[in-house]
Amino acid sequence: MTMTENLRQVIPFEEFDYQALMGALADYARPRDKVTDLLAKGVIVRVKKGLYIFGEKWRRQPYSREILANLLYGPSCVSLDYALHYHGLIPERVEAITSVTPKRANSFATPVGLFLYSNVPEAGFAVGLGRVELEEGRAFLLAAPEKALADKLRQGRGLGLRTQKECLGYLVEDLRIDEAALRDLDAGLLDELSQAYRSPRVALLAGLTRRLARRQG
Repeated sequence: MTMTENLRQVIPFEEFDYQALMGALADYARPRDKVTDLLAKGVIVRVKKGLYIFGEKWRRQPYSREILANLLYGPSCVSLDYALHYHGLIPERVEAITSVTPKRANSFATPVGLFLYSNVPEAGFAVGLGRVELEEGRAFLLAAPEKALADKLRQGRGLGLRTQKECLGYLVEDLRIDEAALRDLDAGLLDELSQAYRSPRVALLAGLTRRLARRQG
């Protein structure tokens, strides 16, 4: 069995860290030299120091950029524009993976794309947090639609939204979110997020959601 075949047998996932890599190379002399060799041959690709994926020729399935986003900088969860598109709320495809974190804001330009991290208050980080299960037990953390939208509203500097009408205009005209999708949002979760974030804009969205739901009823 070649070193690459052994690596693929020991590491089942496409995304893995330095500890998993060293464990797979434990039986080899000078494992760090082996890592250098594997990188040079394109068997593995370094996303960031300590985080890797298999090269295209050796992949068994597509790697998950969402999983990589969680692993690159944590704790974090995928949110904002990327999550809004993931949930089908905004039409535009988002190339950068956008996430939120209770740590300081950060960004990483990597061989597999751009990863952006925005800060949110620690008290609200876990509110509206979901887990998306993939095959073989792989999973990543993703903001619920309400959290992704609350994060977007909170992040928008200079928006100057003071009324539900202004909020609706921004959501429908600027973000191009369908009004029917806004009616389906969980106003109770938005209330919880507005309190955790201490955000008048998110409170405005919660009230708007209730009004739209009542109008439909």
